[in-house]
Amino acid sequence: MKTQRILLADDHQMFLEGLERLLEKDFEIVGSAQSGPQLVAMADECSPDLIITDWAMPDLCGLEAVKAIRDKGLSPKCIILTMHEDPAYASQAIESGVDGYVLKRAATSELVSAIEEALAGGCWISPALAAKIIRNQNHDEDGSGATPVASLTERQKRILSSLVDGKIAKEIASDLGISRKTVEYHKYKMMSQLKLGSTAELIKFAVQNGLDS
Repeated sequence: MKTQRILLADDHQMFLEGLERLLEKDFEIVGSAQSGPQLVAMADECSPDLIITDWAMPDLCGLEAVKAIRDKGLSPKCIILTMHEDPAYASQAIESGVDGYVLKRAATSELVSAIEEALAGGCWISPALAAKIIRNQNHDEDGSGATPVASLTERQKRILSSLVDGKIAKEIASDLGISRKTVEYHKYKMMSQLKLGSTAELIKFAVQNGLDS
């Protein structure tokens, strides 16, 4: 089996060295960057399978660096490893197409799980943070008095309509000009806020609420 190539980025040298020691047993570490522009340049040179980057980076934040890398036509999986526990940061990252959002205070096993999930084509959010997102959504719903459909954004409604039409995430992403990860994130978010357990239940909800056209 091919050894997956990982590029690391953080502006703290000691943290970088510790992260490299942690991962080098199972992955090939192809380099480490300490600024956003350096990360973009090294991604072009090293062609990694996956990038792990801090959010807060000099000159160009980690998320902006990831966007710049994707704009170059490169497609490594990307995980944000950060101290930011605000659900808004995680939402912004996932909607921007990253493949994982892991908190620095998380256990080592969680980072490894996020790497494996990302490389397999999935998306990982630290469970502690995912719980916060769900609690916030439930709080908003309880206080607003809005109907379930009214709580959905126009983009979410378009995604629901496309799901009813039988389209898969890749096709929906192409139609809407967004990434497949963004489509999957919105599906996850809608299931959480609507308290539904599967895509099938989500499609049933769409049909029952007139979102099938």
